[in-house]
Amino acid sequence: MSKRASVPREFEDLLTPAGRRILSGCSDICGALADPRRRFLALDGMVAKGKAEALRLVLEECLRPLLTPMSDPIPPETIWEMEHDYEEWLPKTVRASTAYLERKRDVASVRAQELGIVDLLKSESMAAFAEQLAGRRLDRKSGQQVLCYGPGDYAGPHNDHHPENARAAGGYLDLHLSLASQAVDHQFLVYAKGGHFTEMVPVNGLGFLTIYRLPFWHYTTPLQAKPGKEDRARRWVLLATYLYAKEPKKRSA
Repeated sequence: MSKRASVPREFEDLLTPAGRRILSGCSDICGALADPRRRFLALDGMVAKGKAEALRLVLEECLRPLLTPMSDPIPPETIWEMEHDYEEWLPKTVRASTAYLERKRDVASVRAQELGIVDLLKSESMAAFAEQLAGRRLDRKSGQQVLCYGPGDYAGPHNDHHPENARAAGGYLDLHLSLASQAVDHQFLVYAKGGHFTEMVPVNGLGFLTIYRLPFWHYTTPLQAKPGKEDRARRWVLLATYLYAKEPKKRSA
């Protein structure tokens, strides 16, 4: 392992003063996602750029060769098995690379544990940070995943609703830490508001945070590289998923 391969075990160690104000509950944005009208937050300047770049380099050097390709294209039957005009349907489509860190025996998961990435995503300070924005208690048994988008990689329209999971069916929270290389020209998150895909934010920053109060409709546009830099254009996403904490049972009088 090179000297660069050092990952902080606590999310707090990546934060700027602005990020620490959120963590301590002293920011005006705390509790923003408790507003039922608000589904999504995009925050820049909360994670120190130098530390974010160091983390990105660790992922590039140590984890990229171990990722699993994820490719779910548009099924051809979505066209050729239609029987009526204007009755299109589209399942979730995606192209990216990933590591599901909860699969503890997978080689990528083992490496991520050795590097400290799992500890970072499961850290108390990351959960506390997300909790301050959610405005409600979160279950500390989080889910962890790593995604990597290269040129043309994307995630099609989906809502991340899990009606078959009793704990997640009523909603849950995702926190994404984006780590894009300077070779990336752009990538956007498009999401629905008022039933239409009207909202769009760039997500190709370095140390850029996006926090989702799921479920809601959204998609990620194909990553575009700067001319001649396609081989270095990648956006890493470190993802933590939190269920809401169970409310304590009220004692009967």
